Amino acid sequence: MTASPFELLGVPALFALDELELEKRHRDLSKALHPDRYAGRPPSERREALSRAISVNEAFRRLRDPISRAEALLAQLGREVSETNQPKPPPALLMQVMEQREALSLARRAGDRVRIESIAAHANGRAEEAAERMADAFSEDPIPVEQVLQLLGELRYLRRLKEEAGAALDEL
Repeated sequence: MTASPFELLGVPALFALDELELEKRHRDLSKALHPDRYAGRPPSERREALSRAISVNEAFRRLRDPISRAEALLAQLGREVSETNQPKPPPALLMQVMEQREALSLARRAGDRVRIESIAAHANGRAEEAAERMADAFSEDPIPVEQVLQLLGELRYLRRLKEEAGAALDEL
């Protein structure tokens, strides 16, 4: 069995992680596993250190991202989820995102940078609110898994909308 990203980095299995502590743990482990420290070692030790360094980097990447972090926590609860196997978001959210995408399309065609920035900021603000609600849900005992799954879907849709708005800005 492979270690969880939380175990690999030696941080608590929480959604509301201290990002500075996460970065510090990653930096410390990266220094300890740096290839230069293993230059004179046997090939098997160098390969092991490289493998561990890759695992630490992957764990850091997963925990830095709120969606991946939620997926890791859900996996620890026995719920393996991904974008393809989670419940559908509520119809009201789908409608709101669809309306925002239509507004984004119109703003993109019109070259309306201010409107595109507004859509991106709105999506970002809603994503931050959803992440805060998710942190609250993960702190409950027992964890309301279905609520977390709904919030995870919301985060995914809002992130995509924000990325689409960012791409539209890049085109201008």
